[in-house]
Amino acid sequence: MDDHDPLASFAALLTDRGRFLLDEVREVEPAQELAVATRLRREHPVELVSAAIAQARWRQRAVGKFGGADAGRMFFTANGVEQATRATVAAYRAERFTELGVRSVADLCCGIGGDAIALARAGVRVLAVDRDPLTCAVARANADALGLDDLIDVREADVTEVDTSAYDAVFVDPARRGGRQGGAARWGSPQAFSSGGASVRGGGRVTGGRVFDPEAYSPPLSWAIDVALKAPHAALKVAPGIPHEAVPGDAEAEWVSDSGDVKEAVLWFGTEPGLVRATLLPGPRRLRGRGLPDPQVRPPGRYLYEPDGAVIRAHLVAEVAEEVGGGLLDETIAYVTADAVTPTPYATAYEITDQLPFSVKKLKALLRERKVGTLTVKKRGSAVEPEELRRKVKPQGPNSATVFLTRVQGAPTMLIGHPVQRQKSPG
Repeated sequence: MDDHDPLASFAALLTDRGRFLLDEVREVEPAQELAVATRLRREHPVELVSAAIAQARWRQRAVGKFGGADAGRMFFTANGVEQATRATVAAYRAERFTELGVRSVADLCCGIGGDAIALARAGVRVLAVDRDPLTCAVARANADALGLDDLIDVREADVTEVDTSAYDAVFVDPARRGGRQGGAARWGSPQAFSSGGASVRGGGRVTGGRVFDPEAYSPPLSWAIDVALKAPHAALKVAPGIPHEAVPGDAEAEWVSDSGDVKEAVLWFGTEPGLVRATLLPGPRRLRGRGLPDPQVRPPGRYLYEPDGAVIRAHLVAEVAEEVGGGLLDETIAYVTADAVTPTPYATAYEITDQLPFSVKKLKALLRERKVGTLTVKKRGSAVEPEELRRKVKPQGPNSATVFLTRVQGAPTMLIGHPVQRQKSPG
């Protein structure tokens, strides 16, 4: 095998010797890698041992996305582990496709095959396309390892040259890391938002000084939209921070979170043009936008609601405020306040016991009085870092509390309380 040829190195893992080594290193912990590698290299090629250990490490990291059973059989690349769609999210999207009557999908920019696997398990025939030879080899190996190779056809090609007319739907997951080089024109107008948290209407954020530019995707979003418009149905995966004005009017925009973490945004074609939706997994719980105006700003009530990140990104805080009969603490902050607790799956409710102007000294005294040793710090619209605040107040005691660092009608404020025990919510 040639250690300078990643494709040859990966192919060697699929041999009997390679699979033997994969079994040998399956349970190896990071601290044991050097000793195990030294032992195995006495009888096996150095490069093959290194490749097997790398796969073991990636498989362990992939358990959170794919579950132990699948991750232990699948193959990965360094980028593939990070960029693959979480299995629960991919399964939800596959279910949406089947609900639309889709029986075949052209999966463009398929990566290691996470979405293709979910589609095939839903009974959908998949053409999985990627231009990278190693990525395609890994996707083929995954289809074979999971017994889905009869439904997944992996093709190495430039996605812009693939004819998708024979398929019921198109799914495009363009590369969004690093962007494209050159002078691609911007499509849409990226927005910048404060580091204190997404605003009520501003779901996107600047991360690390980067602004999401849909035309910097590879391939560009404009190309993906052209392909989508030619298909009976289509789904385009985009960054959750995509500006709302970059969403075409003939698309449905859906923001998806899984267990409270925002995972992606998807532009759907052939469904409900103009609809904005937030989907929360598991469930799914689907909140439809109704075009409501921004909620009124009002004084803090007894309860504070923290909307799910997908709700905020989808600009549907107003829908949550209407559902719980509340208003905003501040016109630029996505915290909802109300006088009564109303169960909702789209926000976490907290009972507020204290409201103070921001002061480390006052907070420290209150926590000492309440014997709070476990302090959860949440912030939106505040520059204070949670860990720095914890160091300063030095919480001690058997009790717990949550402090919100935010603004109330423009004034820096601390709200102290605790989560309301979750009740069964309607819908």
